[in-house]
Amino acid sequence: MNYNDGAASSEPALDNYTRTLLEALQPSGEQIGDPGEEARLRADELLARASEAELTEPIVELFTFLLHCRRQHRFSPEAFGIRPETLESLALKHQQIDEHMVSIGGRLTQALPIAGEANNRVDSYLKEKDEAAPSGIELWETILENQARIKRKLKMSDEDWNSFPGQIRHAVDSIETLAELIDLPPAAAASVAQVTKEYRMRLTPYYTSLIMPGRLNDPVMLQSIPTGEMIDNAGIEIPPVAADHSPARLIDQFYPRVVTIKATNMCAMYCTHCLRIAHIGRKDKIYSREAYREALDYIRANERIRDVLVTGGDAFVLPNSMLDWLLEQLDEIDHVKVKRLGTRVPVTVPMRVNDELLDIIEKSNDRKPIRVVTQINTAQEITPVSRDSFRRLSKRSFTVLNQAVLLKGINDSRVKMWKLCETIQEAYVRPYYIFNCSYRNPQFTHFRVPLEVGRDIVESMYGNISGDAIPRYIATAGGKIPLHRSNVVTEENNNYTLRKPWNGEEVNYPDADPELYKSDQFCFRKY
Repeated sequence: MNYNDGAASSEPALDNYTRTLLEALQPSGEQIGDPGEEARLRADELLARASEAELTEPIVELFTFLLHCRRQHRFSPEAFGIRPETLESLALKHQQIDEHMVSIGGRLTQALPIAGEANNRVDSYLKEKDEAAPSGIELWETILENQARIKRKLKMSDEDWNSFPGQIRHAVDSIETLAELIDLPPAAAASVAQVTKEYRMRLTPYYTSLIMPGRLNDPVMLQSIPTGEMIDNAGIEIPPVAADHSPARLIDQFYPRVVTIKATNMCAMYCTHCLRIAHIGRKDKIYSREAYREALDYIRANERIRDVLVTGGDAFVLPNSMLDWLLEQLDEIDHVKVKRLGTRVPVTVPMRVNDELLDIIEKSNDRKPIRVVTQINTAQEITPVSRDSFRRLSKRSFTVLNQAVLLKGINDSRVKMWKLCETIQEAYVRPYYIFNCSYRNPQFTHFRVPLEVGRDIVESMYGNISGDAIPRYIATAGGKIPLHRSNVVTEENNNYTLRKPWNGEEVNYPDADPELYKSDQFCFRKY
């Protein structure tokens, strides 16, 4: 049968998808069997609904039923008394009803199967994510129980718990105290005691409460408690990161237009994978204003610099007066256009994010954009409290960005990383980078993840989670080097074959016409 092509009619034409669908429904050879009374009644019901309704759904339901009968039982629509002309009329009706003139063939044979395949890709993730990678929001009841126990053990008042000074004053820096607060086998405690002679340990009581009882390789525990591998792996020390990229006091510079001010060596918590472990040292230090002035003078003298990251240590550990002064100094430098504050405080001690700090950030952001750059490595670090801190920060700053580190046992699977990225996005934080754990620090060899594993995790996000929840995968090697694998398979005769990273399907992609691109006679120039 020749279906309407719209050539001699003002009605919309049936597209190729619909023509193919209508042809697939027609008899091909001998009819087998009888549909039966029940099937005929069902067809009559669906046909009546499709004919009367001014909705697309009844038409889709009818065609779905007919296609199933044709494929599974070889019954054509005529077995139910439905003529080809009727189906053509309903197909046109579907297209006319739909606001974007989507055809029944396109919807039924293309869009719905594609959506079904996509659903299958994420179904296993949706089933696993809350058990394999629970967030601190989902674990909140257990965390509250942990907090009550820790407060009793440390003799902390509610005022102590809910304040930054109280959290720092009661910070856990000895293995004896830690062993009283969490499940830690004696052998593990003895090993940690040896490591802490060489490397600093500090957990805020709040961050300690995120550790789940009975889970020895809990992702929060792995990030905060140094283990024997740090000594076993130490080997030959590599010069501290940026030792060869520090052109002035407190300054790191890898790029001509971006510099880092290492404004403090202090953190609220010392991570077991810290890239700047050599800068942290053994004791907290307060830097002099003269040290800051040398850094600021370097920035003032170099007009190429437009972006300054204030970090450490942790920028939010600086006293408010010092942070306010430093931001004012940067805002007075005309060629500095944007600023960043590097901090892990919103997840390690979110009580620090108070009105006074937020006022300082907002004041500076009103002068020039200021971005808060944090590090969240597991969804478990996002609790109702930390989420609220990020929500408030997002209102006062230009944006809040996350730089995660890919770490063995913490976030090195699709489920864990997808859950992390979705959870922080819901907490007003944009996933920005995933760093491969540094090779410069042999102490962290046990945390390193093969590049190809990281590539697979990041590439698997495309087409499965929101685009702006997908971070870039980066290695630090004298600067940030992107690690995404190429999705270009071949190139021939100005046509590319591209691979979809989420399912491996290869598709043709015509490139721009090179001759047309070379011509400058376009748009207004051609006149």
